[in-house]
Amino acid sequence: MCCGPFIDGGEYAPRALELMRSRYSAYVLGETAYLRATWAPHTCPADLDAAPDAPDAPRWLGLQIKRFAEHDATHAEVEFVARFKVGGRAHRLHETSRFVRDDDGRWRYVDGDVDET
Repeated sequence: MCCGPFIDGGEYAPRALELMRSRYSAYVLGETAYLRATWAPHTCPADLDAAPDAPDAPRWLGLQIKRFAEHDATHAEVEFVARFKVGGRAHRLHETSRFVRDDDGRWRYVDGDVDET
């Protein structure tokens, strides 16, 4: 898996684009610790749970990157569509996510705007 070294903690994502892909993989795998570690502390929810075996957990079907933009050395955006099923019903999550690079050089997810259309 391309994101394994990031999720396993051996490497850091070099850009927000790779971080986005690895975070999607972490949701698929239920790697909540990695999701927390790559989330900006001031926006990370206290009740984050990505357990893929929970009865109401989404079954992730795919990720499509629509756009990636680095605004400067410490700010980037990734627009994506993630497809998933819950209870046999298909859904789409279309979001433009914001990322920041910390002083230690690690990219972190901050937040995102969900496109409801």
